[in-house]
This record gives sequence, C-alpha cells and structure tokens, in this order.
Amino acid sequence: MARGAWAAVFLLLGSVVDPCSSQTYALNDKAGLGRVFDGIGGLSGGGATSRLLVNYAEPYRSQILDYLFKPNFGASLHILKVEIGGDSQTTDGTEPSHMHYESDENYFRGYEWWLMKEAKRRNPNVTLIGLPWAFPGWVGHGKNWPYDFPDITAAYVVNWILGAKQYHDLDIQYVGIWNERNFDSKYIKVLRNTLDKLGLTGVGIIAADGDWSIANSMIADPHLNDSVEVIGAHYPGTTTVKEAVKTQKKLWSSEDYSTFNDEVGGGCWARILNQNYVNGNMTATISWNLVASYYEDLPFGRDGLMTAEEPWSGNYVVESPIWITAHTTQFTQPGWTYLQTVGHLAQGGSYVALTDGTGNLTVVIETMTHDHSVCIRPPLPPFNVTSQNATFQLQGSFASIKELQVWRSQFNFKTKKPSFFEKLTPLKLVDGSFTLNLAEDEVYTLTTITTGQKGSYPDPPPSARFPKVYKDNFDIRNPPFSEAPDFADQTGVFEYYINLTDPGPHVFTLRQVLTERPVTWAADADQTISVIGDYQWHDLTVTCDVFMESVKTGGVFIAARVDKGGQSIRSANGVFFWVFADGTYKVTNDLAGQTVLAEGQSGTRAYGWHTLSLTVKGQYALGQLNGYPLWKNAVVLTPKNGWAAIGTRSFELAQFDNFAVVAG
Repeated sequence: MARGAWAAVFLLLGSVVDPCSSQTYALNDKAGLGRVFDGIGGLSGGGATSRLLVNYAEPYRSQILDYLFKPNFGASLHILKVEIGGDSQTTDGTEPSHMHYESDENYFRGYEWWLMKEAKRRNPNVTLIGLPWAFPGWVGHGKNWPYDFPDITAAYVVNWILGAKQYHDLDIQYVGIWNERNFDSKYIKVLRNTLDKLGLTGVGIIAADGDWSIANSMIADPHLNDSVEVIGAHYPGTTTVKEAVKTQKKLWSSEDYSTFNDEVGGGCWARILNQNYVNGNMTATISWNLVASYYEDLPFGRDGLMTAEEPWSGNYVVESPIWITAHTTQFTQPGWTYLQTVGHLAQGGSYVALTDGTGNLTVVIETMTHDHSVCIRPPLPPFNVTSQNATFQLQGSFASIKELQVWRSQFNFKTKKPSFFEKLTPLKLVDGSFTLNLAEDEVYTLTTITTGQKGSYPDPPPSARFPKVYKDNFDIRNPPFSEAPDFADQTGVFEYYINLTDPGPHVFTLRQVLTERPVTWAADADQTISVIGDYQWHDLTVTCDVFMESVKTGGVFIAARVDKGGQSIRSANGVFFWVFADGTYKVTNDLAGQTVLAEGQSGTRAYGWHTLSLTVKGQYALGQLNGYPLWKNAVVLTPKNGWAAIGTRSFELAQFDNFAVVAG
C-alpha cells in the first residue's frame, strides 16, 4: 500500500493496521448493477403510535418532525407509511376512519393527514403509503372480515386516497393490503381495477403485508401478478424466498424493527438495514414504528426510531436508531441502485454499496454482534463477529474516486459511552483502495456525498410525570385535531362534538361516536374506552359529566387504575364506576364487568347530564353521583395502579364533559 493510503488509515483510525491480514472486497459496476433502492421509512399507526406527538407544543413538535424527516439533519426518512384509520384497536390504540358509516365521509379526522403534510413539507419527495389494519363495521356487513364484498372495501380504500389528494393535496404512491394473516386475491384484483378506473394507475399495491406466501399465488395467477407492484413482508428476518425473487417484483420489508429503542435496538436496526438487501434482496425497509408517541406502558413501549411520549413536559429523546438510519438515508435516495458487489464480511458483519449512476458512491458497513443486534422478532440464529481489517478496492467507474467522506457510529457496549454518527476526516484513496480496521458493533458510511449533517437542537425540557391535577372541558370551537389532548382511545372513537341541542354549559363535549363493532385485527373490547394519565397513579379522584344517548340500554363509566391497554384491552382491570340508562349503577373490578364490587339504584336516565366522581385510595373506593355519595367502601385489592379512563357499555353514542383528575 502506498504511503498516502497508510497516512489516511492512520488519520482515520489512530492506529496502523497490518495490511497482510486484510480481506479485500471489490466494489465494481463493470458487470452491471443490482436492484434499485426504494428507501428507508417509518410507520405511523398500526395503531395509534403517533397519538401523543400532535399534543406537543412548539417548538418541540417541529423539532421532533425535523429529526424524522428533514433532509440532511437526522433520520431524513425517504418513506412515510400511515394507517388508514379503521375505528378499531390495532396495537396501541384506535385511529378514526374517514367513513364511520357508509354515508359518512370526513377527511379531517385523526392526525395522519397532518403528519403526511408535515413530512412532505420537509421533504417534498417523501414516498407516502397507506395501509388499513381494520375497517368500520359496515364494511364487513356484520362479519369480522372485510373481503366478502370486495367492491365495497376497494371503494372505501380508494376514497381515502382520493380524499388525501382532494382535501390535503397529498399524492399517495402505494396502498397496502390488510392483513398479516391472510390475503384475498379477488380483492387485490378488484382494488387494482378500481384504482385504474379512477385514473389512479400510478398508485402501486403492496401485498400482502404479511409473509412471502403471496408469491406462489402470483406465479400461478398472471392477473394477480399484474395487480401487485411490491411484495411486502413483515419481520422477514432479512431473508426472502425463491418464489418471491422469481416474480421479479420489488421486494420490501414493509414492516420491520418493532424493537425497544435502546442501543441493542439500534444494533438490530443497523444489521437489518444492510442485511435485508444482502440476504433478502429487499430494497426498502420500514420501521414499526416511526416515533414512540404513545403511553410507554401500552404494548411495545418505546418501539420507535425515537421517543416522544411526554407532550405535557415537552421532553423527547433522539434515540440511536435515528442516527443509524442517517448512515443510509443522508447519503442515498430512492432511485439509486445497489451494486452487485455487496455481501458479508469475512469475520462477520455486512456491507452494501449504492450509486446514483452519475459517479456518486455510498458504502455502508456494519459489524453488529449477535447479542447487541437482537430484534424482537423473528428469533436470531447464532453468528459470530470479530474485529477485522477490511480493504475495499473501487473498480469500474469508481476507480477514479480520490476521496470519501467518513461517518462512524460506535456502540461501545463495554464502556457504555456510545458515539453515533460522528464525522471523521475524509479518507484519501490511492489507486482506488482503502483499508479499515473494523471493531465489533460499529457502523461506517463512506461516501462521495458531502452534504451529511448531524442536526441538533438545544436540549428539550426535562422529563416529567403526567400532571397530578388535570382537567379538560373540551371547549374548543375549531379543534386542530378530532381527539382531545392526551386521551388514548383503546376501543371506540372519542371525538370533539358540538352539541347544538344543548343551550346550557355542555355545548362543546367529547363524544363516543361508534354504534357498531368494527372489523377488527386486534382484540377490541366489547365496551369502548379511552385512557389518560400516569400509569403509576394509585390514589386519585376522577370526575366527569356524562350524557347517555341510548334509552334504556345506554351505559357509561369513569375509571381509575386501568392496568391494560392496546391488544390486551379486553382483559383490563381497574375500578370502573358505571351508570346506566335504566336507573342503575355498578362498580366493577374489570372492564368486562364480571367482577362486581357494588351495585344498586342510581336514578340515571338517557338524555340528561350526570356528574360522576370516583375516588380510589389504598384498598378502598367510593363514588358520588351529582355531588352526593352513591356508594362507598368498595374493597379494591388489585390492581395497585393504572390510568384513568372514560367509556361506554357498548358501541353506543355518549358524551363526556368537564373531565378532571386529582392524583395523590
């Protein structure tokens, strides 16, 4: 090796390596290129994973969005995939549909429209994808299955795509097929036909957002094959199947990661971003989820690229996956092409190389060890990684490159002092060659692109618990979002409502709007429920005005110490204070209403406002109705803590106002 190259290596690494022990890897485009790169992305939804993000005050909300989407700043994501809300629990909450009922259309519910516009504002080239995890009940015509009437389901999905353009000027480029467990070939073909008839020929279908099994059907069915643009798999473990490759379609990991975002989570993300292509020919990888903006004690807490779960404090955390993402996204773009010369390093790890076709080259190297890169799923087979010297020889059109920018992340698990996305001295190449001394658990980017930047803002406010004293009267004439701040719907949909029939103090309320069970993917409860607050709350008083709209059959509740949410909401326990339109009340230890702590007459009726108050202290609970004691000394042994909540007996219309919590 020439003296200049030695000097470059010394400058880069601080120590001289033995070139005799180095393995050489060619980076060459002489024999052609590999597959076209489609990007790295994040997923908002599946479900309600960005729920708390919208409630952040400025400037913190914009800062979070910049870390996610702003080019050459943070993650600089190429793709945003969002849930097409289906009124149903889809992991960590429900997201409202644009069509609660067949005759209902509203393209301003929820927050995904806002999020897509914010992403587009920062990066006009961001790819937008929609996927329904669930559907309003009317789509299933009484069944928990959306495909018996494929024309209706296709029209429902296409309406969302049309609404995105008409009301928000958003061009949806891809739509996914529900669900992870099954796919319906007839529906996919009907959806393709519906899109084409309405001039949406440019909207591609990703199928089947589960495993690779659709590939066999596509090979056997040319019409199905023509209908699908991308085969998308969830959590593929970096591997594909030969049948998927045989289709010659784009192959994506259309949902991946789903791992706690500590340093091991960052290691998982680093490994799969490279190896999804090296092992599986996947040209896009999308993280579930985009940002962990939901209560951490819900399922899969902190499984986002970064954490923003405290809008009340303004605190957020830029986690390691943000900077691991930047190693690829800041130095490539969709439309770049992988080289054929990618692969595994001799002593473990992997490398990929991409080009824009005009002389630019980006190389990403990762040496993540097994135990420091375990993802939540699937199980990771054993493998070994050890420190090594690696020489890269640039050939073909890259042979004349003289200098590469260098960015490095070191996880440093032993010292627990990681260094992420650090810009090093540019590397001078001699005869197109450079050598690196690669330690374990590192990520390198070497690139001709000079625009990379590790963006930063002043530290956000410190972390703080949810306020112990909290109240909301929902008196907002033109709310920016349909949901009230910090409420996390777990079954049902609770929306701001203007009660024009009430000239009194209850004009502006929060209303549960669903009257039938949705077509569910997860296990919605039979009751509707929205939780709020601090999961560690134990002694507290919850007060709320309630208004039932179902004569005789109506029922509403307020609750404390609710211990489960998300996919586990059916089995939630707590202290639930119910009143019913037949003039009775009940206190139960569970949402299902099976464990009764107290019951009796209340005199409550539909179409009248009632004030409920629930106090839980230690092992005892008491309740008041309209300011007077109704029951007391109910013994509550478990749970010891949990959220506050409001809800209804079934999928029924009901209103809530003047919600308040005082926690001890």
